[in-house]
Amino acid sequence: MITDIESASPALCRLQLGSELRQLRQARGLNGRQVVRKLLWSSSKLSRMETGENATVEPSDVIALCEIYGATHEKRAMLQGYAAVTKTRSDWWQSPEYRPVIAPGFKAFLGLEATASTLQNYESEFVPGLLQTEAYVRVIYERAHQGKSAEEVDNLVTVRMNRQEVLRRKRSPLKLTAIINEAVLHRTVGGPEVMRDQLNHIVELATTLPNVRVQVVPFSCGAHSGMNGPFVVLQFPDRAAMRSLVYLENMADAWVSRREGDMERYEEAFGDLQALAPGPQESLNLIKKAVKEH
Repeated sequence: MITDIESASPALCRLQLGSELRQLRQARGLNGRQVVRKLLWSSSKLSRMETGENATVEPSDVIALCEIYGATHEKRAMLQGYAAVTKTRSDWWQSPEYRPVIAPGFKAFLGLEATASTLQNYESEFVPGLLQTEAYVRVIYERAHQGKSAEEVDNLVTVRMNRQEVLRRKRSPLKLTAIINEAVLHRTVGGPEVMRDQLNHIVELATTLPNVRVQVVPFSCGAHSGMNGPFVVLQFPDRAAMRSLVYLENMADAWVSRREGDMERYEEAFGDLQALAPGPQESLNLIKKAVKEH
């Protein structure tokens, strides 16, 4: 439960609102089909509300659900307060300069990342986004988005750098465990100087921030469970209300999966990678060695 609604972010309010509404529905013994039939809603509308995916939530919709669920006066007032925040304030990535350059799938991910307690990221081709330097990410975006204007690239870079604030937020900073394929250390992105700065930046974050853990999967490990591609596993403070999910992306699309079978596979794969890779200190030594090679 959010103790200070006025200072809470819209993303956090959406997540908490969805969690509370889902708990009320389940306590009433109702399934989603029964609720949407009463309100003449689409099933996706209720699902998006309960998972916190809508950018805004109408207070009138919350009132309608509270009527069906028989919520107390105090609960109704609290949930309407959450909805009001989503209507009166916007998350930073919803601002006009960023909206045009952020794909819908990634926009949903930003809201989830902003409210997650733990993020587990395996990357095979480049440094994880939360650990990237501005120079490194600029080179990647200039290469990947050659049709975009300089202003659009600047906005994409700013989005990436703003994301990293979750590692230093005052209220429960995000706990990041990043596992990197050794190839990432040797792929020269932007030239030797950019790479040296980038790799030193990883070492600095991993040694100064207690919530950041980095491991490297060396070539000598051979075949491993991450060879099918990169992935992100997100976990949330209230795991009973908001289950873990996996985020995946490729050149054409980005999507979130909450399917139990998918989660089991990816959580198991990440655990295998953690066990296979050298520990944090030995991994940082590999990164420092790569700095010298650049």
